[in-house]
Amino acid sequence: MNVAVLWNSFLDAIKEDVTSLCFTTWFKDTELFELKDGKARIIVPMSIHKKHLSDNYYDLIRDTLNTITGTNFELEFVLKEEVEEEKRSQEFVKKDEAVVSTGVPYNSAAQSNLNPNYTFDNFIVGNSNKFAHAAALSVAENPGKMYNPLFIYGNSGLGKTHLMHAIGNYIIKNSNKKVLYVTSDQFIQDFIWINKKDDHGTNFNYVEDFKNKYRNVDILIIDDIQFLGGATQTQQEFFHTFNTLYSDSKQIIISSDRSPDDLKLLEDRLRTRFCWGLTVDIHPPDFALRVAILRKKISAGAVEKEIPEDVIEYIASNMGSDVRQLEGSVTRLVAYSAIMGGAEINVDLAIEALKDYINKGVSEKNDIHKIQKIVSEYFQISVEDIKSKKRSSNIAFPRQIAMYLCRTLTNESFPKIGTEFGGKDHTTVMHSVDKIEKEIKVNKELANIIEKIKQDIH
Repeated sequence: MNVAVLWNSFLDAIKEDVTSLCFTTWFKDTELFELKDGKARIIVPMSIHKKHLSDNYYDLIRDTLNTITGTNFELEFVLKEEVEEEKRSQEFVKKDEAVVSTGVPYNSAAQSNLNPNYTFDNFIVGNSNKFAHAAALSVAENPGKMYNPLFIYGNSGLGKTHLMHAIGNYIIKNSNKKVLYVTSDQFIQDFIWINKKDDHGTNFNYVEDFKNKYRNVDILIIDDIQFLGGATQTQQEFFHTFNTLYSDSKQIIISSDRSPDDLKLLEDRLRTRFCWGLTVDIHPPDFALRVAILRKKISAGAVEKEIPEDVIEYIASNMGSDVRQLEGSVTRLVAYSAIMGGAEINVDLAIEALKDYINKGVSEKNDIHKIQKIVSEYFQISVEDIKSKKRSSNIAFPRQIAMYLCRTLTNESFPKIGTEFGGKDHTTVMHSVDKIEKEIKVNKELANIIEKIKQDIH
């Protein structure tokens, strides 16, 4: 039975217990709004009805309603305007649950929009990110006092978001300060919503909620600030929010995919403020850091199978610098092994499983292809031959020279070079490099040949 049908039954029953005048005056225009949490909420037309019904008919209404429903309810009388206002508030919460429902974030990761899995403890530090990591930890330990604002920039997938969440989680764990993390897109959506008008033709309540959310915090973390570009009015609001927080010594943390100077679509006054504190960049992880990231994922129990070291090095050499892609490649490799009937995880399986995900263009940047081409031309063989499994001396020896040059003239790892030579094992590359290094010390003719090839390469 829905509430409208139930209330009609109630009104029919109440007619039997009150006079016609009493019914018309006090009951006719009432409605049942909801039955919830042991309470019947009844809409009445005017404030006088709330008092009169509560003072004179409370027991009668409760007993009649309980008889119809077979359940005990307490009564609450509300005005229609109060219900409408409540509905509007709920709709606003649905647009953005953080506004109104949370108001000012409390000291918890969930209400601060933080991912509790992103911490300093599981952030892998290397040469490319150690400065950003140190700066982030300093801010976490002294929010509002050290490096305000902190502006972190770098390409996607390098760990900016991880560091920002780590700062917030550290502060929540070690203090009672209020933290709020949002993306710039969320900030834009919230700002658009506050321009809506309520039934009274004003937006005062929404503006107040917006200000409470963004200005009554101790730490505001804004991700991907570059997406504010082009949103002129939103930039103006963020400018005022920034000024309010900064003047109150509240910590501001911002991330972007480029430096403040390169955010040409943002107002100059914003870009200037971004440089007031500390600006740090995160570089793509080098080979050693990529290996460390993969080992961390594996040791953390993310995969059940053992993954050999040469496979880890193969992935680190070929999957580029995006940490998400690196970690995702391990998941894909393990899944591929399972689909193939539990096949042993080795370099050959990794090559097959990840062939569509290998970072195209990495080898070209490191001149491996160029070296292969020049060596092949010098010895009058094809690049296909030098990458093949053929072992004849007229091909194997030039291949060893090419591997040696790739190792000495580029920054590529042994596994990466092996991959570019038809999927050779890294030990094969190491053997070739070692052999040529020893031979050029005693064979002047070979040393001259290699010097000639080097000149052609440069």
